[in-house]
Amino acid sequence: MELRTIPPLEYARLVLPLSAKLWAGRRNLETYAAQTLEIAQGGYGRRYYRTIGLYDDGALISSCKRYERTVQLGARRLRVFGVGAVFTPEPLRGRGYASVMLAMLLDAARAERCDAVYLFSDIRPHFYEELGFRLQPSRSITLRADELPAGRIALARMEERDWDGIRRAFSMLDRARTWSFTRTPLVWDWIRTRLRHGSEHTRGADAHFVVRKGGAFAYALGMRVPERDTYALDEFGFAGNGAEELLPTLLRGAAGDLRRIAGWLPPDGARQILPRGAVRDRRSAIFMIAPLSESGKRWCALSERPSPADGVWSTDHI
Repeated sequence: MELRTIPPLEYARLVLPLSAKLWAGRRNLETYAAQTLEIAQGGYGRRYYRTIGLYDDGALISSCKRYERTVQLGARRLRVFGVGAVFTPEPLRGRGYASVMLAMLLDAARAERCDAVYLFSDIRPHFYEELGFRLQPSRSITLRADELPAGRIALARMEERDWDGIRRAFSMLDRARTWSFTRTPLVWDWIRTRLRHGSEHTRGADAHFVVRKGGAFAYALGMRVPERDTYALDEFGFAGNGAEELLPTLLRGAAGDLRRIAGWLPPDGARQILPRGAVRDRRSAIFMIAPLSESGKRWCALSERPSPADGVWSTDHI
């Protein structure tokens, strides 16, 4: 058996028709394939994203996606990569091929002197624990929209010109965190593309909003999901004098006439802006880390430390 990089077009031809029912969501196969190829062919994809296959005697028997990222841990930068879309065709399941593939990926990461590998588990976290991954806090929060203050603010739909302000606001909050995934311009382009695709949500309509008031700026990225009476919040941020006070009113306005606001429990610096709400463990997208170096172990231990906040935004999900 051997690991190989699967060229994007070959991955779209061999894997996506089989995995579509798991991950295409509301997209048809054509759209699912086109958007996957757009990620692979973008600036981030060409440098930091790969589709990987486990081959046995020339036949593809399991596959996954690999996303390179950098973690900022104090003054240190850790080289890590994420694993997503682990997939074995149905007739080949139950033979341990995915375990072999992941074990070989971890061995390769050690040889490359990566500090850690991470993933978001949707099923059977114990499967990944047996390979050396450790569970991290993975919680969600639900708020009643009417618990947030109503106010007269100039709520506006996000436009392309707002991305500079969003990046600045994110950076302001990011500075207060003990660790975070670094966002380079290429990573921001990747996030923007995925938001445009709407690939993280199986239903709903884009509802990204900003507020500008004097020198203050705040934003919220999310989806309105009327079937669930919920505004699904992916990320928010603020910068400038008085911006923190705009955020709760912005979120209530983003929800509109929907009753709930729900999303992943935000990281430090952002969590404190929200009321207590109903916080519970997530049943999917459970964050896990396999540390491979001493720095990776420090990151893992810091992430595991009890905290009223979580470590990642849902926009970092892979």
